[in-house]
Parts: sequence; structure tokens; C-alpha cells
Amino acid sequence: MPVNVAEAFELLYDKNNNTAYKALQELQKESEETDRVYPYMDRLIEMLDSDHSYIRTRGLTLLACNAKWDKDYKIDEILGRLLRHITDVKPVTARQCIKLLPMLAKEKPELRDEILAALYGADLSFYKNSMQGLIYRDIQKALQEIQEQSDSGRF
Repeated sequence: MPVNVAEAFELLYDKNNNTAYKALQELQKESEETDRVYPYMDRLIEMLDSDHSYIRTRGLTLLACNAKWDKDYKIDEILGRLLRHITDVKPVTARQCIKLLPMLAKEKPELRDEILAALYGADLSFYKNSMQGLIYRDIQKALQEIQEQSDSGRF
């Protein structure tokens, strides 16, 4: 049964995180297969500025999942806003953002250098020591994945 994208999109904001997460999963799967979520790009971009870290994370996730459909260069236009979440105030959101960047670099190779520069330049000093190491490792892994994409000629 096809996903009702409009309904699922509204559920991304549900106060029940389980409901919102299920909607996110449905929209991720739909984004892998079709461009039916792409018309919501402007709303996904707005989610980046939410006061709620879960909503920011959902927006980041779906933006990355829809990069391959981005014929209007919407991600290119807001890349700086997106990359600021590498050092999101919430470490969980920062980590998710970092983990999504290899997918973004793969689908939008023209943004690769800017993504790499943001990863290399990330200042993690404001995070607690216990988090700094985790985020640093996430960055190293993302850098390695992006470099491997480049080395294998996927760009």
C-alpha cells in the first residue's frame, strides 16, 4: 500500500516519538524509491531551525534521503544551514547529521568539498569530553567514507 506522504509528513511533528519515528521510517523508504517526498523540501528545510532536536534530526535525515531527487538545488542553497548541525547543541543531532553527510556527498558530489571543509573545521570543544570523542570518531568515519567514494570514482 502506498504511503500517504502528506499524512506521514504531519506525523513527523507528533508528540509521541514512536509515532513520529514510524512516519520518518515510512518517508525514508518512500524517498529511496520515489520522489514523492521531494515536494516537501521547503518544509524539511524549515525543520532545521526547530527548537526540538528530534524534529531537526528528522529534517536532516529526510533532506539527505531526498538529495538524489534535488533537481532544484534546494540543498545547495541551504548547505551552510545544514552543515551547522555538525556541531548542533544536541550531540545526538550532531552525530546523526555527520552520519548522513556521506550520503549527501554521494548524491551531490558538487558539494563534496564544502562538506569536507565543514567536517575538517568542526569545533567540538564545547561538548563534554565524553561526547567529543564519539563525535570526533563519527567525523573520521564520515571523512573516510567520503574519501572512499572519491577514490572509487563514484564522483
